[in-house]
Amino acid sequence: MISPYFPPTNAADMQRIRTSLPYFKDYGWEATIVTVDEEYSEQVKDNLLLQSVPKGVNIHKVKAFSRKWTSKLGLGSIALRSLWFYRQTVNAILKREQFDLIYFSTTQFPVCILGAYWKRRFNVPYVIDMQDPWHSDYYKDKPKEQRPAKYWFSYRLNKCLEPIALKKVDGLISVSQYYIDTLKTRYSVIKNVPEATITFGAFDPDIKIARDNKALFTPILDGAFINIVYVGRGGADMHKAIAPVFEALKKGLTEKPERFDKLKFWFIGTSYAPVGQGIPTILPLAKQYEVEGMVMEITDRISYYQSLATLQQADALFIPGSDDPQYTASKIYPYLLMKKPVLAIFNKSSSAIEVLNNCAQNGIVLTIGDETDKIYQLLQDWANGIFKAVEPTVVFDEYSAKNLTEKQTELFNEAIKYFETTYTNA
Repeated sequence: MISPYFPPTNAADMQRIRTSLPYFKDYGWEATIVTVDEEYSEQVKDNLLLQSVPKGVNIHKVKAFSRKWTSKLGLGSIALRSLWFYRQTVNAILKREQFDLIYFSTTQFPVCILGAYWKRRFNVPYVIDMQDPWHSDYYKDKPKEQRPAKYWFSYRLNKCLEPIALKKVDGLISVSQYYIDTLKTRYSVIKNVPEATITFGAFDPDIKIARDNKALFTPILDGAFINIVYVGRGGADMHKAIAPVFEALKKGLTEKPERFDKLKFWFIGTSYAPVGQGIPTILPLAKQYEVEGMVMEITDRISYYQSLATLQQADALFIPGSDDPQYTASKIYPYLLMKKPVLAIFNKSSSAIEVLNNCAQNGIVLTIGDETDKIYQLLQDWANGIFKAVEPTVVFDEYSAKNLTEKQTELFNEAIKYFETTYTNA
């Protein structure tokens, strides 16, 4: 299993593997992890993550070129910095051990090009987990200030590298069927490759770890207010989901200030930039609606379990989605496990809508463009201390990390059969 980020590094794209590891053996699989040594990562570290990793898992750590030097060439990506070391380390592993499959589960996509190389050299099939789009035109027509850093370079690099990895892949897993459909349309050679749409799983042990260790974290929220919390990335693509909330908040502050001034919205960890270097993307929107006094944006990311502890301390939770119809939020399961009042607003085509509606009772799930009056009424209820906590449904069990690990292993078996049929016979 190839995952450049792994505990104690706190990165969203390693959560699939981390929460699946305790269950692979239940379905006949033994996992070996190859990750980048955390000393080469600038991501936030959370040593509590190690408590969730089963004892005895075989973990290999590779080196990476120092960002101090590669950043001068514009190459700060951990995928690019570790690529050569991954090649050397996994070559050595595959020479001395027999493996049935290589599984890439990461958004550090450039490492995936090694799958085709290892397949050719060692006759081992590989599966790629598409947690996000790799090469995408989403930002192509967006203003420069809304594009990711170094977009010109990354767009061209992704366009070059994606086909190297995808044209030889033996199986695809994705959080969104849209991602898979896009790839199979783009590369007709993989139209028959086994596929599975599998969201991230709900992992109950994390809730207990956060609760047991809450004393380790400095409280962030202000007890004098009714705290409505979102923890996760920000960005202009979320403005359409957030704007109607700020509009409703402004209306409330104008009409019933004695009620609505009890509400405080928190947006925490909105930037991937190093500590202290994040640029606010939510607060400027709050200023447009003149509600900045009731909105706190903290761009610095906090540790994973501090995030969970903060959600546990909140009065209500807010999950804004992207205006990109492909977007699905992997974070929705921890929110539901909190059993707090929830407001979620997503693009009407997002797969998160169906999951939220199926998995929770009492959650308010809206789509971008719904009337602000619905939001206003909900905020008024919260301001009056009326809360309806979310109750996970029976269907929610289908989205447990254990059940979704089984789905991954089913895809692994299909990928091996596809490889044996397509390549061995050829």
